[in-house]
Parts: sequence; structure tokens; C-alpha cells
Amino acid sequence: MTQRQPEQSSKGVSLSARLLLLTAVFVMIAEFLIYAPSISRFRKVYLENIIAESHLAGLALEATADAMVSEDLENELLFHAGAYAIVLNRAERRMLALSKDMPPKVDRTLDLRDASATDWLPAAFDTLFQEDNRVLRVVARSPKDSGVTVEVVIDETPMRMAMYDYSTRILQLSVVISLITGCAVFLSLQWLLVGPMRRVMHSMGSFQEDPEDEARIIVPGARLDEIGEAERQLAGMQRDIRAALHQKSRLATLGAAVAKINHDLRNSLATAMLVSDKLAQISDPEVQKVAPRLFGAIDRAVHLCSQTLNFVGDGTPKVRLSLVNLHALALEVEDMLKTFCEGDPKHLAVCELQWQNRIDPEIEIEADNNQLIRVIENLARNSAQAGASVFTLDARLEGERIFIDISDNGPGFPPQAMENLFQPFSGSAGRSGTGLGLVIVRDVVRAHDGDIVLAKSDETGVIFRIELPTFGNAS
Repeated sequence: MTQRQPEQSSKGVSLSARLLLLTAVFVMIAEFLIYAPSISRFRKVYLENIIAESHLAGLALEATADAMVSEDLENELLFHAGAYAIVLNRAERRMLALSKDMPPKVDRTLDLRDASATDWLPAAFDTLFQEDNRVLRVVARSPKDSGVTVEVVIDETPMRMAMYDYSTRILQLSVVISLITGCAVFLSLQWLLVGPMRRVMHSMGSFQEDPEDEARIIVPGARLDEIGEAERQLAGMQRDIRAALHQKSRLATLGAAVAKINHDLRNSLATAMLVSDKLAQISDPEVQKVAPRLFGAIDRAVHLCSQTLNFVGDGTPKVRLSLVNLHALALEVEDMLKTFCEGDPKHLAVCELQWQNRIDPEIEIEADNNQLIRVIENLARNSAQAGASVFTLDARLEGERIFIDISDNGPGFPPQAMENLFQPFSGSAGRSGTGLGLVIVRDVVRAHDGDIVLAKSDETGVIFRIELPTFGNAS
């Protein structure tokens, strides 16, 4: 069997590219989670440095006798501190240390003495997203002397620009880390995952082109991880498929030959039946003694040919749905078998089978009437051949499903037959059976989107349970 491999679409993003992109995105997310507290910490340190420098500038006044400095020195001290005004508060007094002649109006006051960790993060982003310059009055304890409180008036823009510079450096570092990490992950995944998966995909595509070519079966590697296990499972599946296809081809050839042989064999058996009918009219005791055995042998041969042809030729049964009354259908099968027995008394076991039709006459389902007749007829013949004398049918509705119990009082199936109950030529309970009857029954039931199971088999009898949809679900 040869099947063209479907062409792969050139559109879309490859798995490798997606992995690389996702790695970069996740690294950037991680960097942002690191950046947020970092920029908050940077702003805190920046303000603390302003406070320390302002305290140091204020101490210059204490070195003079009159706590006064020249205007030029005052402006230089304020310039180095980056402030408009500096106020030092001690426990005993409050002193205006340094100030411009006309300090600007304060827009906002920041009291760092009681600020918590949760306050620093939103304040940092508030500064970053501010577009206009604001004049800030910052109040904090001196980092050099906790007994001194420093108040300083500053512009916010220099701090924001310093935060922008810091953010740029963080971004550049994040991009470098993201690229290095992404490339490392990309190469690792190429080696560990993507490359082996491509090998598996190539093997699957090559095997699809010619499943019967043994050279196209993948050779598993020595890996002990999931990829190695997938390769070994794929190799096993490919071998099983190849063997199944090889067996299917041989069986198809054999089936065609069997069908031809059966056709010729049935013609020969028809001649033998005509001869046996003439033998039945001879009154010779020896002939009358041998004739029943001859009739039985010929009848079994004809039945075997018929079932084999049905199994080989039918394939999946074609279902034609119609409204079926199960009670009436069971009566129809009973009458048909008894009429058949009257015309051919050799089928005495089927003729003597006692029917018990317990199906509610009101139950109706959508099914193929002729196919269901085949199901009940096959099960009835099996019961009669197994030695049963009573054949019982019952049914119950459960929602949109119906369960049909078909039972008899026969001796049950032997263990060997139960192991291969629905296998052709393997599941027969009798020497003369082919095992095809139950296979045909199961095929018909499954064609109706149902199933059949052996619910009971012991010395008191057998129960087959058939489950079917009540309305229009047949495949």
C-alpha cells in the first residue's frame, strides 16, 4: 500500500522559534519582577544620598563662629547638594541652614521617616510616569546621625532622569541576559527535543509512504527518557502495522481464493444433495441407515460454505433504518425457522426449540429489520446446535438505549470457546461450527452503533446481552 505523504505547510511559526520567543518573554517578565523593587530601591537610595549630602552641607555652618557663610559658598553648597533649601532639626532647636533667596513653591512633601516597604514601589512608578517637574520637600532622619532630622527642597526631574538612566541600563542588561538565556535554551531544546522530534516526524512520514518497506521503520536510539521511549513505541507500532498489512494482503488473497473455491464447492454439494435425496427414496435398510449421516455431513458442508461466503463478502453490514417492533420481529423469526423446518425436517433441533418471547409488544426502535432477523436467527441456531431446548428473548429500555437479553438453557460455552468467542474460525462451541455466526452477529450489532456481550455462561444456560440505540444512531 502506497500513500503520498501530505505536504507540510510553509506557513506558521516553527516550534523552535516559538520556544525561543517564549523564553525571551519569560526572561523579560522575570527581569521586570526584579526591576520593580530595584528601581524602588534606587529612588530610596537617591533620596537618602540627598539627605546625607544636605546634612553635610548644613554642618559647614557649624564650622563658622557666627553660623554664617558667604552667599557664594552657600550657593555652591546648595548646588552640590542639589537643593533649594536645607533645614536641620535637632531635638533642642530648628535651624534654617541654607536657602536660596527665593525658593520655589513646594508641590509635594515626602516624609521618609514613616515610609514602609509597600510605599516605595508605587512612589517609584509615580515618579517615572510624571512628565512635569515637581518641587519636593523631603523630610528624613540623617543617615549619619539619627538625632538630626533633615528637610530639603529639591526638583524631582534630576531624580527622574537618574531613574531613567538606571532603567536603561537594566533594560540593556535584561536584553543581553534574555538573548543569552534564549539561545542557550534554544540550543538545548534543539538537541534534546526538537531534533529528535523531527527525526520521529520524518520516520512517520517516510513510513506512511510505504508501510510495507522494513527499511522505513525507525531505529530507536539509546536514550532512556520520554523521547527514547517514544521512538521505541513508534518502532513497535510500525512493525505491528507492517505485519498487519502483510497479513491483510495475504488474507485478502486467501479470501478471494476461498470465495472462488466455496462457489465451486457449493455447486458440487448441490449435486450431492440431489443424489442424497434420491438415496432417501431407496428402501434398502443399509441405505436408510447410512443416509442420515450423509445428509448431516452435506448439510454441515453447505452451512459452512454459506457462512464463509457471508463473512468474506459482506464486509461492514449496510444498515437501512426503519421502525421495528421487536416483539413482532421475534415472532417472525420463530415462524420462519419453523416453516423452514417443515420443509426440511433434517433441522430437527431448530424445529424442537421452544421459544419464549417476553419482549413488550409496545417496544419499537429504529433499526434494520432484515439485519436484526439475521442476529436472532444466528443466535437461535447456535442455541439449538448447543443442545438447548428453550430460547428466551427479553428487553428493557434505559433512556435512549435498549438492552435485549437472548438466553437459552443449554450447557454453556467451554472455556476454550469463551476465550475466542467473537473470533472467526476460533469461537465455535461445536466440532462442526465455524465460529462465524457470532462474528456476523457482532458486526450487525456494531453497525447499529451498539454492542453485544456474553452476560452469562454456565451449566444452566447462556445469556447474550445486546445494547442498541432506540433511534437513528446507526453508522
